[in-house]
Amino acid sequence: MTYTVTFQPAGQEVAVPAGTSLVEAAQLAAVEISQPCGSQGRCGRCVVKVESGQVRRRSTLRLTADDVAAGFALACQTVVEGDAVITIPPQEVARRRLVTDKVAAKVELPFPYLPEVDQPLKAVYAEIDPPSVADQTDDWARLKRSLLPKLDCEGLAIPIPMLRRLGGILRSADWRVTAVVEMGTWDRPECPSRLLNLRPGFSEDTLWGVAVDVGTTTVTVQLVDLITGEVRAEAAEYNGQTARGEDVISRIIYTTKSAQDQADANRREMQRLVVETINALIGQVAEQAGISALDIDKAVIAGNSTMIHLLLMLNANTIRLDPFITTVNQPPVLDAAQLGIAINPAGTVDCLPGVASYVGSDITAGVLSSGMNESSELTLFLDVGTNGEMVLGTADWLIACAGSAGPAFEGSGVVHGMRATYGAIEDAWISRDDLELHYEVIGDLPPQGLCGSALISLLAEMFLAGVVDKAGNIRLDLDTARVREGEYGPEYVVAWAHETAEGVGDVALTKVDVDNLLRAKAAIYAGCDVLARSVGVNLADVEKVLVGGNFGKYINVEKAIQIGLLPDTDWAKFHFLGNTAVRGAYMALLSRNARREITAIAGKMTYLELSADNRFFDVFTSALFLPHTDWERFPSVKALFEDNGNPVRNDEIAASAVS
Repeated sequence: MTYTVTFQPAGQEVAVPAGTSLVEAAQLAAVEISQPCGSQGRCGRCVVKVESGQVRRRSTLRLTADDVAAGFALACQTVVEGDAVITIPPQEVARRRLVTDKVAAKVELPFPYLPEVDQPLKAVYAEIDPPSVADQTDDWARLKRSLLPKLDCEGLAIPIPMLRRLGGILRSADWRVTAVVEMGTWDRPECPSRLLNLRPGFSEDTLWGVAVDVGTTTVTVQLVDLITGEVRAEAAEYNGQTARGEDVISRIIYTTKSAQDQADANRREMQRLVVETINALIGQVAEQAGISALDIDKAVIAGNSTMIHLLLMLNANTIRLDPFITTVNQPPVLDAAQLGIAINPAGTVDCLPGVASYVGSDITAGVLSSGMNESSELTLFLDVGTNGEMVLGTADWLIACAGSAGPAFEGSGVVHGMRATYGAIEDAWISRDDLELHYEVIGDLPPQGLCGSALISLLAEMFLAGVVDKAGNIRLDLDTARVREGEYGPEYVVAWAHETAEGVGDVALTKVDVDNLLRAKAAIYAGCDVLARSVGVNLADVEKVLVGGNFGKYINVEKAIQIGLLPDTDWAKFHFLGNTAVRGAYMALLSRNARREITAIAGKMTYLELSADNRFFDVFTSALFLPHTDWERFPSVKALFEDNGNPVRNDEIAASAVS
């Protein structure tokens, strides 16, 4: 018996025998359906909608009950049993239907509120009477005489960099200028206002600022229109300091050499490297918007405590030494010229407040932008980057800790790792039958490497397919050419040289990479577990889990649970917010209230030092396995493992560690 299948919106018809899968029918009809996992029914990307007719779903994995009721089906797991009309949704629509695809937008994030534009900078146009023999008033007094009535303020200060340029600007502009004035400070609006910039002619409708996240691995800059609140451009790049250390401890050690003159020189070098990175990104966003970087009058910067210390060229050595104390948690507001930030030299640079040595302003800014500081629900906030910081609490209380995750999840410290950009493998599936691999690449280009989301997917897939054991050892006794002894020990080949971009060669995940990933995920999970125990709750009690950081943009919940990175709980509790640090800096840039709230968050947050907590080492050691030494903490992974025909016994984990 043959039946007619019609594929919409193309309107293609094909006659197929009963029992033909929708994927096979589409191929016969020359209609493209994405199936990156090789029709294993595991990626969910071949989702289609059955508009009418008779079909039978062999599996509904990746679909909710509501999806099935609405007619959605996985094409590779659905067979024809009668005439049918099938709609193939656009790929992005299909991706959004997946319960595991929690992807946050780059800028338009689902925060509970956006700040009203209540920032302290104001642009005021003035036409000034030129000096004469009869009027010997100095330039600065002459300018103030014109501006003060329009500003409604008693005093006006001027930074030295601005004073040095004042006379030349006034005369070249024929005494018609637009003054950019900062009306007091975010916490003390009654303070004397400051003249930040003086532009020739009329430009009251133009004010620019930048929000900056100085991450250990990646620096992100957003160019913001301070009048409309619009993010006009965004750019990110690796932090130049990575050349002197991939983690904060390595960088601190580099700046604290025994010889004081060498330590000072290295501290200056580290400051120069990060400032050069920031300035290059400021140049990029300014060029994108068609403005000069000198038109930018304010920068708000978030970063972990070490990054802020190195930016300000402060001695960070006490951060790594018991009792782990910072030089300052709330740095003073500075002029851009003092740091070498390539905006208006008299412009304001505001480094946001942190809490402690390992919980910095990237976390206070992230808590603000996530909205957990206003929520009655018990919420766990994670910023997953080179440092894994965690905050637990509600609107009434907050407690935080941090663990060194390392840079693996951001694509650094991995042999074939890279940032999540064009050419990066972002997802992968391994066939249980022949251990062959199917992957997706950002931009559909020949692969160049592995980004963080791919590393998580690969590790989970390798574990469930039996390529690695519970201790992360890659098995070389398997009947596949993909496992081999490589330059760095055992490895699994993800993409062969003929598949990759020119000059890349084979892309593989090595045993060294796996070990780095295990340490990273163990640090994060153990931190969450100890944090919850410290206030007498279990991770299961958490009502909402918010994940920030660049890495969190494209993470797959299911895979992260399968490797033991995230707690095994209802997927609906997870919300992935992308770069919450830069978003918090953006909010503070636009709103005095948001800036004050970040300071309030820092003030009420309790810090738990994990190195002083005897429980952490034991929990961390248990979390170094896949997914954990205690299977009962990960019931969904245990069930999946047993469904694959593998008995689960905790004593096997200890044995695999010894081997």
